[in-house]
Amino acid sequence: MADQTDINVFPNGPLRISGNFVIKDGQGKEFDLAGRTAISLCRCGFSENKPFCDGSHARKGFQSVVEARALPPPAPKP
Repeated sequence: MADQTDINVFPNGPLRISGNFVIKDGQGKEFDLAGRTAISLCRCGFSENKPFCDGSHARKGFQSVVEARALPPPAPKP
């Protein structure tokens, strides 16, 4: 599906987003992604280019392995 956005959680690494997406800052302003259709976001907190990954996870020894699982149902809204 061309309009689908995929987010992959890499073991000991970043979140890789591919497909059709927009990334905005806290004020709602869009990042200029220069036509990219895939980008990696920092998950370790060490990147000097946040929110984007710069490979710091490998140099700092970040470790986090995540396996897909079912989430509990969302809490009811009042």
